[in-house]
Amino acid sequence: MAQVKIVTDSTALISKEEAEQYGITVVPLTVMIDGTVYQDGITIGRDEFVGMMAESSALPSTSQPSLGAFTEVYEDLAKDGSSIISIHLTKGLSGTVNAAEQAAMMVNADVTVLDSDFIDRSEAFQVIAAAKLAAEGASKEDILAKIKEVHDKTQLYLTVSELDNLVKGGRLSKTAGFVAGLMNIQVGAHVVAGDIQVEVKGRGAKAIKKYVNGFIDKMKDEPTGIKAVHLAHVGIPEKAQAWADEIQADFPDADVKVFETSPTVATHAGPGAIGFSYEIN
Repeated sequence: MAQVKIVTDSTALISKEEAEQYGITVVPLTVMIDGTVYQDGITIGRDEFVGMMAESSALPSTSQPSLGAFTEVYEDLAKDGSSIISIHLTKGLSGTVNAAEQAAMMVNADVTVLDSDFIDRSEAFQVIAAAKLAAEGASKEDILAKIKEVHDKTQLYLTVSELDNLVKGGRLSKTAGFVAGLMNIQVGAHVVAGDIQVEVKGRGAKAIKKYVNGFIDKMKDEPTGIKAVHLAHVGIPEKAQAWADEIQADFPDADVKVFETSPTVATHAGPGAIGFSYEIN
């Protein structure tokens, strides 16, 4: 039995196979569509969500797990005296970290809560690295050091092709959104210390392709090489796979995978968005 147990949330896109193989506990975020609440990955699938979001009368709303959900998980995992490391998506998008911290103070257990500073598979890189060490019986201190190492070797870039959800969610004015729609404006962004920083606003797909090629060139310049590149998309599997195929050709030794992103990220980023997570060796 591992001395340290790893907890994360559903935005890390941990598969059932990964959760079972590495002993990861996943606490789901929730999403409400037209008055009905669903649990990410449990009562609603990610492919299913994209279609339901398109047909909903209003933009879905997302919520972090409840304090009760976290306390129940922590108390159960700590029954054998294990310590817990709980890794979650950036507080810039969700109150999940705050909920986990409050829950940690309410239980009689050694719980360390971390803000991954990321979303999607950039978060998962930390989670899986931690879980692998935990399964080997590593100390909490060694696992925390590994998490920081992986954090510092990870980059996340985003492309957003439709700005409707940003307007509906209040992150972009209606006027700006209307103008952007008329001009076919798309956005490229870099997640830095948990903050989503817009780096490019361009017209059409060519501007975004240039942006993606730009950070792929940066990846090629990494002296130690690329360990993994994971793409998470909102409803565009073919386009995401096409990018993945290009990236795999550029980095034949890297672990390249494609995922449908979580409802939380899909709600904010909107249809057509892609997240490019990569970890250097």
